[in-house]
Amino acid sequence: MTTILFAAKSERWTAYEGPLRAALADAGLGHARLTTEADPAEVDYIVYAPNSSLSDFTPYTRLKAVLNLWAGVEDVVGNQTLTVPLARMVDDGLTEGMVEWVTGHVLRHHLGMDTHIQGQDGTWRGDSPPPLARDRSVVVLGLGVLGTACAEMLARLNFRTLGWSRSAKTVPGVACHHGAQGLCDALSEAQIVVLLLPNTPATENTLNTETLGLLPRGAVILNPGRGALIDDDALLAALASGQVGHATLDTFRVEPLPKGHPYWTHQKVTVTPHIASATRTESASRTIVENIRRGEAGEPFRHLVDRTLGY
Repeated sequence: MTTILFAAKSERWTAYEGPLRAALADAGLGHARLTTEADPAEVDYIVYAPNSSLSDFTPYTRLKAVLNLWAGVEDVVGNQTLTVPLARMVDDGLTEGMVEWVTGHVLRHHLGMDTHIQGQDGTWRGDSPPPLARDRSVVVLGLGVLGTACAEMLARLNFRTLGWSRSAKTVPGVACHHGAQGLCDALSEAQIVVLLLPNTPATENTLNTETLGLLPRGAVILNPGRGALIDDDALLAALASGQVGHATLDTFRVEPLPKGHPYWTHQKVTVTPHIASATRTESASRTIVENIRRGEAGEPFRHLVDRTLGY
C-alpha cells in the first residue's frame, strides 16, 4: 500500500485532509493511506510544510519524494538529511492570485489612484491625466512561473514590459534580460519594479543602495516575492531622497511585520500582510496528488527543486 505522510501543523491537516482524499480518489489512488502518523520505514511520500516538527528525513528509507506545501523552499532545501526529490508548490490558484495582486497594484500606481482616493481636497486636477500603458515601463525581476505569468499579463495590458532572470529566458511580448549587466540595463528603465525572485543567498538585497540608484527617479517598487530581496535601510533612504516614489510591500524579513517598524507609518509605503497570493487547498491538493500519481506510474516528478540553485 502507498503511504502518504502529512507533515504539517494540525490546522493544515484540518484544511487539507478532505481535498487530498478527494484528489486521490479522482486520480485512482483512493486506496492510498493518507495519515499524520506512520512508521517511517513505510512512508512513500511526505506532504511537507517546513514549519512542521519533522526535520530529520533519515529514518524514511522507502521515501520517494517530499512534496512541499509552500512555493518557497528556502527553509528545507539545505536540509542534508533530505536526499530524495523535493518538489515545490506550483498551484494554479497561487499563480492567479499573484497575477491579480500585481496587476491591481501596477494599475493603481500607473493611474495615480492614491491621489484621487486620498486627496479629495476640493481641487480639480483634470489637466494631469496618466500616461497610456504603452508609455510606462514595468520590470519584473524573476521569470519563474509566477513572474512569467505576471509579465505576460502586463504585456497584454500594453505596458512596456521587461523581465530579468539569472539565465536567459524568452517570454512573448516581454523584453527579457539576464545576468549582472542585464539587471542594470533593466532597472535603468524601470518606472515600476515587481520583485518575484526566490529567496537565496544570491538574491538577498537585490535592491540595495547601488541598484536602487539605477532606477529612474520616483520609481515605484512592488514586492510580493520575499522580504530579503530588499535592503530595508537602503529603501528607506531612497524613499526619503525621492529616488523611490512609493513602495508597496507584501513580504518582509520578519513576519508579522513588527508594530514599531518604520514601514507601518511611512507615507510612501503601503504594507499588505503577505496576501498577494495564497495556496488554495483544492488546487494545491491536485498538484500534490499529480506528483504522487507520477511517482507511482514511474513518470518524472513535476516542479522539482534544483538544490544547487536553491529553488
